[in-house]
Amino acid sequence: MSTDAFIGLGSNLEDPAAQLARAVAELAALPGTVLAAQSPFYASRPVGPQDQPDYVNGAVWLQTDLEPHALLDELQRIEQLHGRQRLRHWGPRTLDLDLLIYGSLTLDDDRLTVPHRELANRDFALQPLLDLNPDLTLPNGQAIRELRQQCPDNELRKLPPVPRDPFLQR
Repeated sequence: MSTDAFIGLGSNLEDPAAQLARAVAELAALPGTVLAAQSPFYASRPVGPQDQPDYVNGAVWLQTDLEPHALLDELQRIEQLHGRQRLRHWGPRTLDLDLLIYGSLTLDDDRLTVPHRELANRDFALQPLLDLNPDLTLPNGQAIRELRQQCPDNELRKLPPVPRDPFLQR
């Protein structure tokens, strides 16, 4: 049975918009997974250390047969394909993939917290989720729209669409 999973994407190194576009294609190719929708990309100030470039962020809506931890493993594998290095908390990165929402699941273990722990504080994750589904709610019933209205401003700027690379399509 397929589950709706919402993945946040972020990058601020090595052509961030191209990193995200490539990651979207890789997510769409996951086994037992269909890409239902992709949000626009947004630029924003970094969270945490300010001595790094601005980020490009977006989100995708997947319908997947993967269980949450198996999906997390795939997200981390894709990050590694993009050369992700974890040198500094909230530091610069080629690609960051976060499992934001996984169906109606609430989970908090040593590897994974769903919904994402910082979601309510991240306009660069909330706005793309609203673009994907304006009626989206958390498992506790709280509307993403309400969280977005209460969220701190991170100087979000909508970016023009990135042309699709024909070599990355299925």
